[in-house]
Amino acid sequence: MDYGDLADEELMERLLYRDIKAFEALYDRYADVVYSTALRIVRDIHLAEDVAQEIFLRLWRKPDRFVAGRGRFMSWVLSVTRNRAVDEVRTRGRRQRREAPPSPEPRDVVATGEGNDPALAATLADERRRVKEALSKLPREQRDAIELAYFGGLTQQQIADLLNQPLGTIKTRIRLGMLKLRASTLGKEGRQAEG
Repeated sequence: MDYGDLADEELMERLLYRDIKAFEALYDRYADVVYSTALRIVRDIHLAEDVAQEIFLRLWRKPDRFVAGRGRFMSWVLSVTRNRAVDEVRTRGRRQRREAPPSPEPRDVVATGEGNDPALAATLADERRRVKEALSKLPREQRDAIELAYFGGLTQQQIADLLNQPLGTIKTRIRLGMLKLRASTLGKEGRQAEG
């Protein structure tokens, strides 16, 4: 039997019975995207490797955490990866704050031009919210392709291989999805400017 031809859900079903070949097939299929997703968030090669290793270790130890009826495996594993990577960044941030020297007085920060710009932060937060909202409204196939390309760091060819789809199909999904995102986010911006 060629495990590479089995669907993710079937591989996960086999993983419940400790089928090592099913685990290897999932690892081969998703190791790069899990690693690149973690790397995009933690921005540290070694830490991203640790996060990816932990994700696959959890997958082996607790395959029952994935419930096929709640969504696709790829979406689930990317969500688990993002959550774990964000937790790692938060933990690292807390550790750095504990170990860092006291911060300068507020007037010193403003005087040196290193202060945060609340207006810029609010604008960026609003843009992130609008993009996230627009992404959620895309068809699943377009959203998955865009997330793998822009958040997972995969090339279009890698996405085509991962999703077992023709390269032209992936290119079209990304292009159409980006056009819809652009129209959605620019449309709201234009309406806000008029109002």
